[in-house]
Amino acid sequence: MKVAVLSPVAWRTPPRHYGPWEQVASNIAEGLIKRGIDVTLFATGDSITAGKLEFVCEKGYEEDRTHDAKVLECLHISNLMEKAGSFDLIHNNFDFLPLTYSGLTNTPIITTIHGFSSPKIIPVYKKYNATGHYVSISNSDRSPELDYLATVYNGLDTNHFDFNEQPGEYLLYFGRIHPDKGTAESIEIAKKSGRKLLIAGIVQDESYFKEKIEPQLNDQIEYIGSAGPEKRNTLLGDALALLHPINFNEPFGLSVAEAMLCGTPVIAFNRGSMPELIKDKETGFLVNTIEEAAEAVGQIKNINRKDCCSWATAQFSCDKMVDDYLKLYKQVLSA
Repeated sequence: MKVAVLSPVAWRTPPRHYGPWEQVASNIAEGLIKRGIDVTLFATGDSITAGKLEFVCEKGYEEDRTHDAKVLECLHISNLMEKAGSFDLIHNNFDFLPLTYSGLTNTPIITTIHGFSSPKIIPVYKKYNATGHYVSISNSDRSPELDYLATVYNGLDTNHFDFNEQPGEYLLYFGRIHPDKGTAESIEIAKKSGRKLLIAGIVQDESYFKEKIEPQLNDQIEYIGSAGPEKRNTLLGDALALLHPINFNEPFGLSVAEAMLCGTPVIAFNRGSMPELIKDKETGFLVNTIEEAAEAVGQIKNINRKDCCSWATAQFSCDKMVDDYLKLYKQVLSA
């Protein structure tokens, strides 16, 4: 079986720090290669893969701002689609734009929908509903207007995360600095619970950081910048708990699964996919307010960290994700 895995070109695949879609595309590609599948990864030229690599640019447009994002995306997607006949199947991890080529090739395209940036993009998915093969990354992130093959949870390489039974005493916020992700709420939770908070992530909203976050930084509330894979494991594993007070219906939360793989429980606002990722009162707490979250911090030592690791390993491993996708590939190819 020859499979083309299409990744975005905002960041390197896998990313150096931020880039969740690129990370999942990498995990899919490398997991398939380990199963003996002939994989070509379409990504940036500095991407890392054990398979074949196809690219039109050396660096992604978020890392090399001389690129025009739309131009680069068009060149990148067309590079794959003009070679579509060379593959048995295309696995699209690049949103709706590749679907506009799908009527021009006989090669089946499975599209993992990593979230809806806006309801305005749904008409493209609807146009190809009858011929496309859509996969959701959580049951909560489904449009009632679309048909789906299955839900496949994002999978992580469990070898990259070490279980830590003896954590430190700090709370951790791990994600992009943006109102959606609840950075300011995490600060309030830390203050109410009297705990130190480490904030790690790229600043995606500069004004939000300047107005809501930076003025509150002190010995208790510390911003440590973005954390790549080399820091992530230690940061997550040493934390008493991960705070995830999201202000939107998040389709998935890689950092939530990553934390639990290290044994670290998660305190999250009960929105989006969080009830699918977290077993309430077993691998963390699902809460609705800052006050409830602060109370949960006081109960965090009642959570068995081994249960967190076992749950995440069973549900969110690369092996499980690749198994699930291979079943879908065979289903589509035999149709």
